[in-house]
Amino acid sequence: MVRIKVVMDNGIIQVTISSPDGIVTGIQYNGIDNLLEVEDEEVHRGYWDLVWSKTGSTGTTGTFDVFKGTSFKVVVETEDQVEVSFTRTWDISLEGGVVPLNLDKRFIMLRNSPGFYSYAVFEHLEEWPPFNLPQVRIVFKLRKDKFHYMAVADNRQRFMPLPEDRLLDRGQPLATPEAVLLVNPVEPEFKGEVDDKYQYSSENKDLKVHGWISLNPPVGFWQITPSSEFRSGGPIKQNLTSHVGPYCLAMFLSAHYAGEDLVLKLNPGEPWKKVFGPVFLYLNSVSSEDNAFSLWEDAKNQMRRETQNWPYSFPASEDFPKPDQRGKVCGRLEVQDRYISYEPIPANGAYIGLAPLGDVGSWQRECKGYQFWTKADEDGNFTIDNIRTGEYNIYALVPGFIGDYKYDVVVNITEGCDVNMGDLIYEPLRNGPTLWEIGIPDRTAAEFYIPDPDLKYINKLYVNHPDRYRQYGLWERYADLYPDGDLVFTVGISDYKNDWFFAQVNRKKEDGTYEGTTWQIKFMLRDVDHTGTYTLRLALATAHLAELQVRVNDPKSDPPLFTTGEIGHDNTIARHGIHGLYRLYNIDVAGVELVEGENIIFLTQAMNTDPLQGIMYDYIRLECPPSTSS
Repeated sequence: MVRIKVVMDNGIIQVTISSPDGIVTGIQYNGIDNLLEVEDEEVHRGYWDLVWSKTGSTGTTGTFDVFKGTSFKVVVETEDQVEVSFTRTWDISLEGGVVPLNLDKRFIMLRNSPGFYSYAVFEHLEEWPPFNLPQVRIVFKLRKDKFHYMAVADNRQRFMPLPEDRLLDRGQPLATPEAVLLVNPVEPEFKGEVDDKYQYSSENKDLKVHGWISLNPPVGFWQITPSSEFRSGGPIKQNLTSHVGPYCLAMFLSAHYAGEDLVLKLNPGEPWKKVFGPVFLYLNSVSSEDNAFSLWEDAKNQMRRETQNWPYSFPASEDFPKPDQRGKVCGRLEVQDRYISYEPIPANGAYIGLAPLGDVGSWQRECKGYQFWTKADEDGNFTIDNIRTGEYNIYALVPGFIGDYKYDVVVNITEGCDVNMGDLIYEPLRNGPTLWEIGIPDRTAAEFYIPDPDLKYINKLYVNHPDRYRQYGLWERYADLYPDGDLVFTVGISDYKNDWFFAQVNRKKEDGTYEGTTWQIKFMLRDVDHTGTYTLRLALATAHLAELQVRVNDPKSDPPLFTTGEIGHDNTIARHGIHGLYRLYNIDVAGVELVEGENIIFLTQAMNTDPLQGIMYDYIRLECPPSTSS
């Protein structure tokens, strides 16, 4: 096959793409011949990739495919715009060796624009074999001799080590392949730090712009995602951003912080089509190195412009609906909890979204369709616009209240529709008044005690930082803080901010093996309704290969009052997150199980083969029986 080069050039930026492969091999800008890593093979510079596996397989791994086109086409070529397409078409002769998808990679360049756009259309026909799809992304590998400063957020940016620093002669591998202790880095300032790409993850709702800055010359390379409609897992799903390489990623589908629950699995006879993107690769520059860090502020301003212009009017694919082909929904959400207020409470700050039809909370595991989310104002009012046509449920998560809201009536979005839902009421699960509670129902463990890291495993960025949980190895600190026994929390005396460790993990024993841990919640009852049923609500922020067992007043009761069974493949503890998939358990506690005076709830994490197993709690509440007066 003859391979040629496709060059898009608007006088500001020149992008070179291999044809028909559709691999970005060069980006020329501001006097730099190529911003991409010239020491790497061309196929490793700027590319779409995916991971797929045969149907019936388990886990989140599979065949890695930097998928290449077999056909090239100029879709649009005018004075104002160029759009090119690189396609790979599937047929039955490819079965078993190639993912059964028609793939269309697109690149767009506009007049006077310092950047370019990319999107892709994935299509699976119903007669084709089913398969699993754990990951879809775009990767750019930048020049390591130029791009040394990385920015992910206003308070998450720093100079980064070199990729050589992670190699065995300069770095010491830690508990996971991604984590490396820098023992002999090229630049001594990084000695003693831990590098791990997961320390720079972000939630979808915050993941709008990130990238790198070169100081000589002062140039920025930024990946801007103007909408999350095509991402899986909803607004608080965490994804990778940029990391040592220097790499800059656009993640569309991943199982990170979720596990197999977020692997896209097509069923026999199921057709599927999805547009991933467009995303914008934005370049900027300043004349003086002294102003190089202002490139971040400029990138944020560009992100706002791209967001305001969404959905774009210029992509040529008929599978990407234009602004006038979409619909709008508005309304107001209130919370009704009779034990807090007789009047409905505005759902201030709630995340409200339209996602494909499913069960309560199914949006956090949804990855085949599109999702559209917004944040309610202080009165609970919300507007969601630019929604693709189709049938949806309305979902919401409300900070300060447990559980998930779902509006059961199907919402049908048509072109140009403007649907006013009026007042919606969320009634969170509640049987009786609160006896006591631990934590804040916000789906994270961030409010609990997060220890200082071992001084051997520091990332300087996260010293005295709000995201201190991103430091490496915090799970090992549990045994340091509780060397002789497990955590005991006394209601009315203990403070969850200081006395509730952020993760219930295993304890390492002297022989190198691990043992499960049992935490205690002690509380006093003056009166007990022995004929009533109390309710224990356990909201988990994440779980990884864990089993949570609950016992009341008898630590050896067998079977326990409740067990989750084995749950979770989130891997949040290892990846320095503070939440993964949300799980809520509602446990009946018969009044005869309780006594007047001191009671103890025993929480045992029973799986004990790995230091990275465990759970993070979001919120725990014990409710009185319904008949009990508050």
